[in-house]
Amino acid sequence: MNDLIKKHCIPCEGGVSPLDEIEIKEYLKQVPEWSFIKSPHHSIDREFKFRNFIEAMEFVNKVADLAEREGHHPDITINYNKVNLSLWTHAIGGLFENDFILAAKIDKL
Repeated sequence: MNDLIKKHCIPCEGGVSPLDEIEIKEYLKQVPEWSFIKSPHHSIDREFKFRNFIEAMEFVNKVADLAEREGHHPDITINYNKVNLSLWTHAIGGLFENDFILAAKIDKL
């Protein structure tokens, strides 16, 4: 995972192919807490649980700051003390290395 943490997300405006399932499975080894979701598009998702709403929101704010620095933004759902994050590269309709870089950095928060 150290390799991913040392990297930075690069802008993706399309024109590249999303990762295939073999590549995705290799990247998942570096972020094992994340789940590979195949539908409606390939994404990686993770649920985080906290003691209360305030802790959940503090985490979301840290994720927001990180996402802004990296220029890559997760889909975020908040349900009281649970935060669900979904990462995928919208410009290519699937997964790209950026998604795994951000996942690894989120795991370190």
